[in-house]
Amino acid sequence: MPYDEPMFDSIEEVTTRLASERYFADREIATTLFLAARLQKPVFLEGEAGTGKTEIAKALASMLGTRLIRLQCYEGLDATHALYEWNYARQLLRIKLAEAADEDTAKVEREIFSEEYLIKRPLLEALTHQGDTPPVLLIDEVDRADEEFEAFLLEILSDYQISIPEMGTIKAKQPPLVVLTSNRTREIHDALKRRCLYLWIGYPTFERERDIVMAKVPGISESLAAQLCTFMERVREEDFYKRPGVAETIDWGMALVALHKEALDPETVDETLGCIFKYTDDIERFREKGYVKLLQAEAAG
Repeated sequence: MPYDEPMFDSIEEVTTRLASERYFADREIATTLFLAARLQKPVFLEGEAGTGKTEIAKALASMLGTRLIRLQCYEGLDATHALYEWNYARQLLRIKLAEAADEDTAKVEREIFSEEYLIKRPLLEALTHQGDTPPVLLIDEVDRADEEFEAFLLEILSDYQISIPEMGTIKAKQPPLVVLTSNRTREIHDALKRRCLYLWIGYPTFERERDIVMAKVPGISESLAAQLCTFMERVREEDFYKRPGVAETIDWGMALVALHKEALDPETVDETLGCIFKYTDDIERFREKGYVKLLQAEAAG
């Protein structure tokens, strides 16, 4: 099922087009996305929460001008919520109307198990998408789903098809671009990973994070952006339960702009620690160790 034409001519094109969507990809990310499009393979993104894994899928859909179809995973997710379900209320109404009109039973049975009575969930929506450009299917936080759900995904990621007992096999005309993300709360089975191109998304370099902040935080000065990124770089070296990611840097930058701050100071840092940390133990440890003044001095220096 080849795409009608290549999505990207080069890795450099991927980098440039992502940058136009305010996603600043390094060479490894751009190469992986280029190969995923050429080889028609899913991308499995693993890394700490808040490092921009979901944003890759969003930027990819935006740059291609196609639909982003998102499946948010959670414990207990099953095929009914991920793939499809029948519109039972509508089917029942059709049966009652048919009985009242004395219609042919066999004909009605065929009708109520047609696509017209099917409620499509994200996976089926991605496979049946109509358009010149295939959609981007984001299977977000797959590590939150059960292992049984991983097994269910194998057919879809291998052959881009699913089987509906009442209708038969449905195969995508053009396979969607699939992005799976995991925060590594548990290990994902090798069978699923083997079907994907793997990429670890770590914390960005200082320069890349500064570019992200400048693009994502309207009104922030270059000097404050540099201070934030230096500060965050230093915080991530410490042993906190949940180290802040890029998402927290952006949130903190927007908060400081809203507070009309032009530079970091110990009082402001202490008052806005809720933008950086999401666990009270981390906030208390930060304060107890006296990191506020230390890190603020390093960021300013």
